[in-house]
Amino acid sequence: MAIVNAHSSQATSTTDGTAGKYPGALMMVTVLFFFWGFVTVLNDILVPHLKSVFDLNYTKVMLIQFAFFLAYFIFSIPSATIIDAIGYQKTMVVGLLTMGLGAFLFVPAAIALSYPLFLGALMVLAAGITALQVAANPYVSVLGPPETASSRLNLTQAFNSLGTTIGPWVGGMLILGAATESGDAVANMSAQTLHAFRLQQAATVKMPYIIIGSALVIFAGLIGIFKLPTIPAVERHADGRHEGSLWKYTHLILGCVAIFAYVGAEVSIGSFLINYFNQPEIGNLPVVEGAKFVAYYWGGAMVGRFIGSAILQKVKTGTVLGIAAFCSCALVLTSMLTTGSVAMWSILLVGFFNSIMFPSIFTLGIAKLGPRTGDGSGLLIMAIVGGAIIPVAQGAIADHLGVHHAFVLPVICYLYIAYYALRASQPRGVEYQ
Repeated sequence: MAIVNAHSSQATSTTDGTAGKYPGALMMVTVLFFFWGFVTVLNDILVPHLKSVFDLNYTKVMLIQFAFFLAYFIFSIPSATIIDAIGYQKTMVVGLLTMGLGAFLFVPAAIALSYPLFLGALMVLAAGITALQVAANPYVSVLGPPETASSRLNLTQAFNSLGTTIGPWVGGMLILGAATESGDAVANMSAQTLHAFRLQQAATVKMPYIIIGSALVIFAGLIGIFKLPTIPAVERHADGRHEGSLWKYTHLILGCVAIFAYVGAEVSIGSFLINYFNQPEIGNLPVVEGAKFVAYYWGGAMVGRFIGSAILQKVKTGTVLGIAAFCSCALVLTSMLTTGSVAMWSILLVGFFNSIMFPSIFTLGIAKLGPRTGDGSGLLIMAIVGGAIIPVAQGAIADHLGVHHAFVLPVICYLYIAYYALRASQPRGVEYQ
């Protein structure tokens, strides 16, 4: 598996002006970040919606996130193999078309009123996003000098956050809003009436995902005809320098755990927000109104990434990451120990401090790996599977202790990220400089 030799390619781009010569390439790839952010955040709308449609408990409904993020673990290495075979640009096209297929599969899932089919559609959708992630994250890192890689990734991921900010508003209006217009009361319905009602509720996902699928296919065509630069330094090495174990790079391995913890915490919080705000002691908000507040969580990440992109040009990545992790931890604890508006806004503010975490952990994890950078990148993308496991675990806690206390799991995740940032992210025993 060889995703990208970021060290050597970044050096190349610094000397040959790659970033300056190809601003259009960076802009096109940045649009991909927007697309997968928009599609991913719709899971936060699907969680309360399908929970109601299929009458699920929190553990079962979190299988939505499990199915989605499990795809990162399954398809990360195959995506890297595809890149080796057909290159970055064609892999991006394959990823977009796969996402489009997954979006269209929501239609038969809604018609059949089948929760397993919904989960299958989500896995296909996420398989496409995995291909985009594996290709786009390292590709962005080569379009500029290595010392500002964190800053550059934060900037492009700000547009990912733009997608996650818009998504809850659009999804809440088109999916939750349309569903609640049918009425929320299901008591005293006969089995036949209840089935018809749930079919009507499930059908609200069809049109939004048809539109999404069509947009993805169109953009796949645009990416296919756009002339993205081919950078020889990012292509697969054939000189045998990939020998040896990656386990000796402790900053990489512990960085994988940090990615696992970060994605798990961020997804868990986002997935529970609508149901959390629906609690009488927190906000007592209808689900449609709660969906609008979710946009503030992801919007904070967008604002934070623009600000973080500037800060990271002046302050060490580990320092900024450590501060952000401690702030997130404190805010989640505040929400757990309070009620009402304080609990609401403290948990929403976590999104702002989440902002710089993924690109910061990613660049710290692949630091100074030289020709092993591609392999390290693949491991870090696989660690996104934390978004599959931690939400399900938090769902089990919520079923037993309640939603309010289930946020203890993200607290633990943020404490580990702070440890990684301040103590464990320094490369030790690295051969390549």
